[in-house]
Amino acid sequence: MERNDDSAVQADAGDRAIPTEAGPLSPDALWKIDAFWRACNYLSAGMLYLRANPLLREPLKPEHFKRRLLGHWGSDPGQSFVLTHLSRAIRAQDLNVLFVSGPGHGAPATLAHAYLEGCYTEVYPDRTLDEAGMLRFFRQFSFPGGIGSHCTPETPGSIHEGGELGYSLSHAFGAAFDNPDLIVAAMVGDGEAETGPLATSWHSNKFLNPVTDGAVLPILHLNGYKIANPTILARIPHEELAALFVGYGYEPHFVEGHEPAAMHQRMARTIDACVARIRAIQHHARSSNDLARPRWPMIVLRTPKGWTGPAEVDGHRVEGSWRSHQVPIADPATNAAHLRLVEAWLRSYAPDELFDAHGTLIPALRALAPVGARRIGANPHANGGLLRRPLEMPDFADYAVEVPAPGAHYASSTQALGVFLRDVMKRNMTQFRVFSPDEASSNKLTAIYDASPKTWLGERVPQDDDGGALAPDGRVMEMLSEHTLEGWFEGYTLTGRHGLFATYEAFVHVIDSMFNQHAKWLEKSKHDLGWRAPIPSLNMLITSLVWRQDHNGFTHQDPGFLDVVANKTPDVVRIYLPPDANCLLSVADHCLRSRDYVNVIVADKQPHLQYLDMASAATHCAKGIGIWDWASTDQGQTPDLVVACAGDVPTMEALAAAEILTQHFADLRLRFVNVVDLFRLMPETGHPHGLSDRDFDSLFTQDKPVIFNFHSYPTLIHKFIYNRANHRNFHVHGYREQGSINTPLELAIINRIDRFSLAIDAIDRTPCLRETGAHVKEWLKDQIVRSVAYAHAEGADPDAITQWTWGRTAQ
Repeated sequence: MERNDDSAVQADAGDRAIPTEAGPLSPDALWKIDAFWRACNYLSAGMLYLRANPLLREPLKPEHFKRRLLGHWGSDPGQSFVLTHLSRAIRAQDLNVLFVSGPGHGAPATLAHAYLEGCYTEVYPDRTLDEAGMLRFFRQFSFPGGIGSHCTPETPGSIHEGGELGYSLSHAFGAAFDNPDLIVAAMVGDGEAETGPLATSWHSNKFLNPVTDGAVLPILHLNGYKIANPTILARIPHEELAALFVGYGYEPHFVEGHEPAAMHQRMARTIDACVARIRAIQHHARSSNDLARPRWPMIVLRTPKGWTGPAEVDGHRVEGSWRSHQVPIADPATNAAHLRLVEAWLRSYAPDELFDAHGTLIPALRALAPVGARRIGANPHANGGLLRRPLEMPDFADYAVEVPAPGAHYASSTQALGVFLRDVMKRNMTQFRVFSPDEASSNKLTAIYDASPKTWLGERVPQDDDGGALAPDGRVMEMLSEHTLEGWFEGYTLTGRHGLFATYEAFVHVIDSMFNQHAKWLEKSKHDLGWRAPIPSLNMLITSLVWRQDHNGFTHQDPGFLDVVANKTPDVVRIYLPPDANCLLSVADHCLRSRDYVNVIVADKQPHLQYLDMASAATHCAKGIGIWDWASTDQGQTPDLVVACAGDVPTMEALAAAEILTQHFADLRLRFVNVVDLFRLMPETGHPHGLSDRDFDSLFTQDKPVIFNFHSYPTLIHKFIYNRANHRNFHVHGYREQGSINTPLELAIINRIDRFSLAIDAIDRTPCLRETGAHVKEWLKDQIVRSVAYAHAEGADPDAITQWTWGRTAQ
């Protein structure tokens, strides 16, 4: 553990009289480092304020300011400080460094650095490295038609937006996996460090293989304040803070202070020490194949919030205070005294000393930046599609489940998927991983362990391997934190690699907002940024579903993630509900090959009836929706009734209902429709996979009753089809937020997705059955009563239900 600090740094951040201490930087190098940092700070402040006079070639006037001052200053100087020192190390040691900016609204620092490196101009040629380009660079920031105050997809060098706090470290580790040459410097904000996702992601060091993975250098930036309150980690004793990170398994290095010259020497010394430690760890592991978990270095950087900004405004402390978090001086255009303060602040960076007559950074400072792809803003890992390699895929048809007849036997669909994923992994051992929160075995994906153990660099005991081996070089990532797993997976795909995230349906909601942020990233990248290359899709297997929670009960019953997904831009989201194993294999193959989507696959882990042979399943999935002729009796005629379904349990119950109806009503013309691709229900104008009105009407008719059995909440189907011609005749059954410790059939009954309730509704809705179906309705009601009574008496469903197959419905 190393500590470098000014005495009493918190006492007076405005005191800059501390003499320069010795360090690795010569006087000339120190001046250049400080000047480059000042240039970054000047640009960061200029973005907040200026719409004219970008280099202060004349005194500032009210008309030079933006009318709306938007953005954040507080973390920018510290981030620019780190970026400047990372660039020095990159150039000196030819390092491959990716930077992840965790503090919220910290984009000015990253943008300024990318601009001074020249990366920004290469991506956006009109933001030239002169006065006119600088003005355009300033004007775009937090301005209509421009860019936001986060490290959005528009920011070269970024894989992490930072709009929602907590994910910088997990994204960084995801980027480092299987990238042995990469160092990911993750800047963690001290407000961000208070979030639950960030707290768990510190444990990612237990999963980083020093032989095959890169390194992550966490840099915790303690600047003392959030928006309006102190931060927790900045207000605990040094010893306690050090013990925290030692306890997490890191080797903490402390760089603390406010006097720039001394801080530059400390940071240069510390960066060099951390890089040396990383290289020593990797050399030892790679030369000896010693995979014992190392103690990786990390940095605690303590600086004043709003460092180098206004010390005081109207008698209130600003630098070193929460008041520097956003725009430190909010009204310079209307307050002459404040205008003078802003001008003095901006001129304190000496822009005339940093930029030449054309507004270009002077040559001595331009030479500090790395060159080519070594520049942080040009690192290809931050544009992962440039590095993406297609997966080497086995033929999914080789993993087919035998289906001699529709609905004749049961099998676990996810178990079949696990065998397929095993071989996908075997063929792609450096670019494919499976992420699951301690649930891969529970979700019947056990076969993947034949390809690779679970990743684990912690202590081990013999019984650990009974049920799935643990190994430092494993490729199955299991940790009981959906946040961390999702962050790893996102970082992995954003840097060009492939994978699958499998989780319980009830708890996928833990990462609702993470999914939202990633979907927004994809949407912006696809639509507006031609320079970002397509990346592998984020593939999510949602399993352990609502309809099979007979022992977990109500807490595990929530299929509403589909509603969250459906709200996103249609060009980036897909929802698949394969009814059986062969459909699941076909869908999984398609999703793993795709790019720039979030693919959500809903498939239960328990044994379910199997309906389609592989050829039929592939055809059905390619269409996404279709009529099952073998379950229909309309024989090409206009049906009296359409029974439709989406989801494995709803499909079985809908088939059972259809069989009941056709056995009791021999003349009933029933059409059975199954939906795999949920967005096929939308109009073609609303989603790329949507059906035309003609195709939709040919399936569902324009005026016949449709009994639709759906896996999730019924309102989602109505949302998709509200403007279809036959919407008024759609009667959707789905989860109604009813449940407890129920048998599968009882749970279906109380939510009215069971075969008996569906058949009753069909009789009520179908004109030709309303008067003739009274006796059958009474029988169906009897079945409901008897089934519930049986469940409560026996604790299970009748054999006629649990062993039901197509063609065996009791009369």
